[in-house]
Amino acid sequence: MRLFLCSLLLTLLLLFHFAPLAQSKTPFAEIETYLINAQFQEGEAALVAKIQENQNDDQTRFGLGIVQLMGATEKLMQSLYRYGLQQNGITQFFPILRLPVPENPQPQPVTYKDARNILQNLLDDLTKIRATLEPIKDSKVKLPVRLGLTRMDFNADGKLEENESFWKTFSLLSGIQTTEKAAENFAIAFDFGDVIWLKGYCNLLSAMTQTVLGYDESKLFDSTGHLVFANPQSAYPFLAKGTGIFSFGNIDISDIVAFVHLMNFPVAEPERLRAAIEHLQAVTGLSRQSWDAILAETDNDREWLPNPKQKAVIPNAAVTQEMIDSWLAFLDEADTLLTGKKLIPFWRKREVRGINLNKVFTEPQPFDLILWVQGTAAAPYLEFGKQTDAATWQRLLEVFRGQFFQFAAWFN
Repeated sequence: MRLFLCSLLLTLLLLFHFAPLAQSKTPFAEIETYLINAQFQEGEAALVAKIQENQNDDQTRFGLGIVQLMGATEKLMQSLYRYGLQQNGITQFFPILRLPVPENPQPQPVTYKDARNILQNLLDDLTKIRATLEPIKDSKVKLPVRLGLTRMDFNADGKLEENESFWKTFSLLSGIQTTEKAAENFAIAFDFGDVIWLKGYCNLLSAMTQTVLGYDESKLFDSTGHLVFANPQSAYPFLAKGTGIFSFGNIDISDIVAFVHLMNFPVAEPERLRAAIEHLQAVTGLSRQSWDAILAETDNDREWLPNPKQKAVIPNAAVTQEMIDSWLAFLDEADTLLTGKKLIPFWRKREVRGINLNKVFTEPQPFDLILWVQGTAAAPYLEFGKQTDAATWQRLLEVFRGQFFQFAAWFN
């Protein structure tokens, strides 16, 4: 799951990259200009004006969604930089916090409200991107983009440094050595199936963000915020400076224990949790639509997600009909869990009832990680009924050769 979420955020970070502006000869040079120069606000304004002149210009609308996406990613990175995101074993566990944010020598103080605002801003941006993409109906829409040289002003200093290009970031994160020349030559022709795919990912990220915002994590922030930010404003300022007697690297083991202990969150805004499951249900529906579009394709043009007769632009990433059929079966099974038509098997052997996942979101109770692992937190959601078929999940592992979550991060 961690790989799945990390891949999702990395996808949002690197979706669209291209060659230097002076060398650009594609018909999409206008969009590339805004991306290569990190002119996201200017690009959004110009593309919105262009769409207002022609509401049926789906090509420009797709480009606008891309510019908004990259602008949202830059805004997220700058917010994390402003407050001095820490790099340690805790932050590396959470996808958003694994983004390659440079160290800030003068971080601003950060409150719990500030931290929630970061997520709310991300949610607002995702909502805007979905609204941009939603009207696209042209099944022939296509946007070739060269991945590698998109740049974002990570530290908000108004300058675009060499290490703020994606090909450098990708090498740092993946350990895969690449060059600027290789980055210039890597192109993907995103098409209508990818428009739907991107809408699905925006819904998935929105579901995650709404879930976090649905609970009150203030006590966790107060006691362990120093694990995430350099200068958190809390009742315990002594925690932010150095480790204690159980230090391990740059964190203290007691802080990790406290972090797990304090994952006990009251429900703050239950309507957000109901919105989260609606987003998840949208994800499965959009995934089916995207694969319908992909399977209908007859070209073979630098495919991000290929059908069995096409070649993926990602090396050694073939897709078979068996994989697609198994994925669609997974979506069907996921829908039965999200709607409560089937139950999740309970892990305490003496209990024959299952967990109604739908009610976890629509009738939320305080979230306590330890009690969920132990089982008592699941009690309000236990019901008699048909449970999900273990054979479906075993089949997925077999078809995807034990790499289901890696493929899930790609397939959506």
